[in-house]
Amino acid sequence: MLGVSKTASDDEIKKAYKKMAIKYHPDRNPGNKEAEEKFKEAAEAYDVLRDPEKRQRYDQFGPDAFGPGAGGFGGGAGMSMDDIFSMFGDVFGGGFGGGFSGFGGGFGGRGGQRRKPVYKGKDLRMRIELDLNEIVNGVTKKFNVRTDITCPHCNGSGSEDGQESTCSTCNGQGVVYKTRQTMLGIMQTQTVCDTCQGEGTVIKNKCKHCNGEGIVKGEKQVELELPAGLVEGYAYNFQGKGGAGRRNGVNGDLQILVHEKPHPELLRDGADLVYNLLLTIPQAVLGCSLEVPTHDGKAKITIPSGTQPGTVLRLKNKGIPDINSYGNQRGDEIINISVYIPETLSKDEKKAIDILAGGDNIKPSSSIKEKIFSHFRAYFKK
Repeated sequence: MLGVSKTASDDEIKKAYKKMAIKYHPDRNPGNKEAEEKFKEAAEAYDVLRDPEKRQRYDQFGPDAFGPGAGGFGGGAGMSMDDIFSMFGDVFGGGFGGGFSGFGGGFGGRGGQRRKPVYKGKDLRMRIELDLNEIVNGVTKKFNVRTDITCPHCNGSGSEDGQESTCSTCNGQGVVYKTRQTMLGIMQTQTVCDTCQGEGTVIKNKCKHCNGEGIVKGEKQVELELPAGLVEGYAYNFQGKGGAGRRNGVNGDLQILVHEKPHPELLRDGADLVYNLLLTIPQAVLGCSLEVPTHDGKAKITIPSGTQPGTVLRLKNKGIPDINSYGNQRGDEIINISVYIPETLSKDEKKAIDILAGGDNIKPSSSIKEKIFSHFRAYFKK
């Protein structure tokens, strides 16, 4: 989207975004919906690449790093134009609401209207442990987090009486203008107003509980719907589940890092589950019926007579939904068969083995040898 390489520096990314934002800015493309979408896409890309954690996830997983809970690519889908102007105004030194001359009296002014800053709350990061059933089926989790919450006394306004007044320094514009004489003539610049911090209004009677910030430390309950198929170390982003923003701003995000609780009998291999089944010699020779564990209970299987060590059985669709596949296709349960060779034998057992040793069917034929060795060759070629 920004046309930069994977190894681009922060400065190169910022310059590329600035170039794209100028090219597709609504002031320069009035009424052009396609340009507006390009403008938003560039902002979403910049939102990912300017954040080291998001950039690392994107480098590793691509757009899949920001799954269903992220609200789209980078968690930026659904950004309003006001969100973009308030979040990335620093790119132009003073905000999109001004500070960049050349496009009709202030870049980003859009008809001369001042945009009041929208503050974003703190992003949170948590580690959550899921057992196999929760990973296979998905799960809804509820828990309490300690973070910034909206001040209950002023309802987030920051004002004791709910009143704001127009800033006298900038006359409600949120910016102040300065002119100076240069060798090129008179130049005018604008900067964020120090008195109101770009808001255009000031609070005279600040809330005593939050000191005018509109947020206080507290605890809130979070409910998350985690999809099936999550994997160890997966970073899953939930937009708007983080800390409250100042002065009724937007909530930050909550990132969940998944930790898989080991299953006592089943191993995970991507979307497949693996079970190592150890048979006795009689079971392998004579065949048998037995039960094996699955993610949701037990399954009955039949072991044919003469089953060889290294044989692999497959239970179709008894694995884990593949979160990256179309339609969340399920993996299988793979059963690897081994045969237990006794380490010690009684006298009677040794006699029985000696009797068997002379049998015509005890020694493997050349075709059986080739079949077994071919399994080994196939294994080592993987």
